[in-house]
Amino acid sequence: MSPLSDPAARQRLLLQAAELNEQARAAASEGDMEGSARAILQALDCERRAGGLGLQVLQLIKPRT
Repeated sequence: MSPLSDPAARQRLLLQAAELNEQARAAASEGDMEGSARAILQALDCERRAGGLGLQVLQLIKPRT
């Protein structure tokens, strides 16, 4: 199975994003804005990578010439 179509990889990334969001919340409540911002950016990266996983259809419709 291709890593791009592995649903478990997508789930792992989403789980990691959720954990990072909790870390960001905890850091913000402690006043660590830099740590919170870093965790938020890492979580957003995980979500972006998870969105790119899975089957993708490119150029399905051929343009008329």
